[in-house]
Amino acid sequence: MKQKLFYTLVLAMIVSTAAFSQATLKIGYADVDYIFSEMPEARQVEKELEAHSKQIQNRLEAKYNDYQQRVQNYEKEAQGMLPEVREDVERELMQLQRDIQKFQQDAQGSIQRKQGELMQPIYEKVGKNIEEVAKENNYTYILSTGVGGLDVILYADQDNDISDLVLKKMGITPTAGN
Repeated sequence: MKQKLFYTLVLAMIVSTAAFSQATLKIGYADVDYIFSEMPEARQVEKELEAHSKQIQNRLEAKYNDYQQRVQNYEKEAQGMLPEVREDVERELMQLQRDIQKFQQDAQGSIQRKQGELMQPIYEKVGKNIEEVAKENNYTYILSTGVGGLDVILYADQDNDISDLVLKKMGITPTAGN
């Protein structure tokens, strides 16, 4: 009988603890894309990435124009070339084409690395401020409205959106309408 009473009390304590912990659970969410769009630093990073991409694009265009010019010259002069010379020029043109393809691949990697390098401090700043706002407002969890273009939150009460609070914490005045 004592054992049954003991187990009943333990079960009651577990249920009441679970009920109490659920009552204090507070979940909020943040629209990180919106936060980034309001940050001057993120806009500056976007400009720097555009400049970096433009610089790479210009170099790629120069390489491609050089290749095109060499192909045109080859097509004009191919009939009069010795077979050995023609083979050498063809090998050279194929190597140029491979070099252009490698440059394109390297350029994509370069842009991704540059983006990561420039965005890392912004990610850290936003993360730190989300954490501070969550603690100040007693949130247990903060979710993101989307990850990789997919909605994570299918419904949320606007009262639990901390995006503007995070912006204010960073000293940024949110634009009207959000």
